Amino acid sequence: MTTAPARTELRIAFLGLGAIGTPMARHLAASPFELTVWNRTAEKSRAFGAEFAARVADTPAEAARGADVVITCLPSSVEVESVLAGEHGLLVGLERGAVFVDCTSGDPAASRRIAEQVKKRGVEFLDAPVSGGVSGAEQARLTVMAGGDAAVLERVRPVLTVFGEKIVHCGVVGTGHALKSVNNGLLALHIWSTAEALATLARVGVSPDVALDTINASSGRSNASMNLFPERVLTGRFPRTFRLALLDKDSRIAAGVAREAGVDARLLALAAELFASAHDELGEEADHVEAVRLVERAAGVELRSAAQ
Repeated sequence: MTTAPARTELRIAFLGLGAIGTPMARHLAASPFELTVWNRTAEKSRAFGAEFAARVADTPAEAARGADVVITCLPSSVEVESVLAGEHGLLVGLERGAVFVDCTSGDPAASRRIAEQVKKRGVEFLDAPVSGGVSGAEQARLTVMAGGDAAVLERVRPVLTVFGEKIVHCGVVGTGHALKSVNNGLLALHIWSTAEALATLARVGVSPDVALDTINASSGRSNASMNLFPERVLTGRFPRTFRLALLDKDSRIAAGVAREAGVDARLLALAAELFASAHDELGEEADHVEAVRLVERAAGVELRSAAQ
């Protein structure tokens, strides 16, 4: 019989039980901390609370009341600012001395606005997006990229290490979201460029299996070529782990960060353009790797393994 961990006095509120947020919250529920959850779909938070013995809040304000650390993990900064607002919003419930940690893959400009809002209530803010996908969240091996005061990060580090393996202080507020967006801009470029490379090679007679095997033993390899393409493109199976719509959003943020910084980042701008087109073409529910389908159509090839 497994004994539940002894609870500490530290109280955590977690808002956003999506594909990545749910396993993050599950790790917190198994930790010594006292956990309250809220989700926009109330049925999901009630089911989570029943399964993991977490307190369930009816509103964001209720979730935040009494919490020492409030964590959001939502699709974008638009949703975070929406959850903050209104008579039952998070801003109403946040209490002086709390730390608000936004693990959303958000917009640096929105992060700065939010930090200013919560500061007026005596609340510290960290933008702390995570990377590692669903599998990283399930294994508690996420990378957490935090922007904000380094001393505040140290205060909440024991909480973040429950689901994060690598926790990085990036700089001032907004830098966590900047780094995450540029990281995902690179992901977009790797997916698209690998698809173009394999399509080109397929047209001249090199099979995708042979091409990938060789690239992955050479200097052109990336996480996309080593993991995403063998697992999804060559098999033709695209599990919905990270929506294309979200990679479109992140690529646009990355291009905007470069623009605001005065950097002529043509490839980041191109990634934003290409993934906006893929999003328009493939819709809201497509997985991010399915953008490869557009390259296949344009080239007139299908990048499947001969073994499939």
